[in-house]
Amino acid sequence: FPVSLAADPAVISPQDPTLLIGSSLVATCTVSPDFPLKAEDLYWTLNGRRLPAASYAALGPSTLSVALARLNGSRQQSGDNLVCHSRDGGILAGSCLYVGLPPEKPVNITCWSKNMKDLTCKWAPGTEGETFLHTNYTLKYKLRWYGRDNTCQEYHTAGPYSCHIPKDLALFTPYEIWVEASNRLGVAVSDVVMLDILDVVTTDPPSDVHVSRVGDLEDQLSVRWSSPPALKDFLFQAKYQIQYRVEDSSEWKVVDDVGNQTSCRLAGLRPGTVYFVQVRCNPFGIYGSKKAGIWSDWSNPTAASTPRSERGAGGCDPKGGEQNTTLRRELKQFFGWVKKHAYGCSNLGIKLYDQWRVWLQKSHKTRNQVGKEP
Repeated sequence: FPVSLAADPAVISPQDPTLLIGSSLVATCTVSPDFPLKAEDLYWTLNGRRLPAASYAALGPSTLSVALARLNGSRQQSGDNLVCHSRDGGILAGSCLYVGLPPEKPVNITCWSKNMKDLTCKWAPGTEGETFLHTNYTLKYKLRWYGRDNTCQEYHTAGPYSCHIPKDLALFTPYEIWVEASNRLGVAVSDVVMLDILDVVTTDPPSDVHVSRVGDLEDQLSVRWSSPPALKDFLFQAKYQIQYRVEDSSEWKVVDDVGNQTSCRLAGLRPGTVYFVQVRCNPFGIYGSKKAGIWSDWSNPTAASTPRSERGAGGCDPKGGEQNTTLRRELKQFFGWVKKHAYGCSNLGIKLYDQWRVWLQKSHKTRNQVGKEP
């Protein structure tokens, strides 16, 4: 049988060592007395590359050492392969070298609670250590003034550096939360974060988002939605944001000042155009919490189109262009007044605007009909 298939033909020492970057190492390969091999019959490889004979030394008739200086970080987290071979290439023994740095303390711990039913936290690792050695992360938490340390169990739920605590959380009592990083060269502990579940609540996105036309008004769409159902039994305030974009564009426009209403009118849109609309929610002031709240994800996009413009479709009225110019000027003046006196999605301003516009259109229609009479 080839030597490589025999049981324990040789032993490498040290076996699977862990070393700091820049360290030096002398490893030995000692052949079992049952095998007729001498030190001069051996050679070494590191990750498949043959090491120079100048780094070898015979320490006995059947022991060959190799000296490795200023080691770089391991190329793979499973360790670098240091292997002792017989002259014919057979593998006699192997060892893994773990070369790296101790872990650095995790930073930037942020947490959020979905509908006050759970807690998810994420963090950022240190910059260097994890590049070379596998690092384990453990999220720990406890009630601030009493209680024992608890360990989070569900990792990678919101990315590679995250953990999810699904239940059994207390309200109105702050938690201490921290992350421990450990690898073969040591342990590092993050700063402790203090938080109250009520201060980090987020919700599901608003549901039942409906977008519809506003009669024949070609530059407007109406948006309606429902408040988060999971929080209906809790005392809280909410503010909403809307973003919308044209069908063939990737650029979203954001409406910031919706406040706590569950409807809004989008104005100044292009006629005959498909728009995609999304809404998100920020619950704040839950049971008197003073924190700003955390925005939910955006709702799934809802699409609707504005009516096509009838202007510019052709016609025989020589005064049509002049009337359109007058109408645009009057609208611009009125819209300036609306913007000055109404804020964001004020229903009062928009209703007044609608009524004024309908009246204006009717008055133009009446004028045109009177002008066409013989």
